[in-house]
Amino acid sequence: MACIDPDGFLTLTAKFLLKSLSKGPLTPEEIAKSLGEPLFKTRGNLREMAQEGYIEEKDGQFFLTDKGRENLD
Repeated sequence: MACIDPDGFLTLTAKFLLKSLSKGPLTPEEIAKSLGEPLFKTRGNLREMAQEGYIEEKDGQFFLTDKGRENLD
């Protein structure tokens, strides 16, 4: 997993992803651009973070959940 390490902690990638969403909802394309990574990789990270409850998707945009906001550094 790219966003959560084997000990269950958020990786730098996950923290950057959460920070990119801290100002409001974004599309996967916007997130990929802000992170400087390929869209396919961003989509995988978004799926992982959504499965863990850090973010949610609505109408093609992703936004932070309460759990995601709690983990912003």
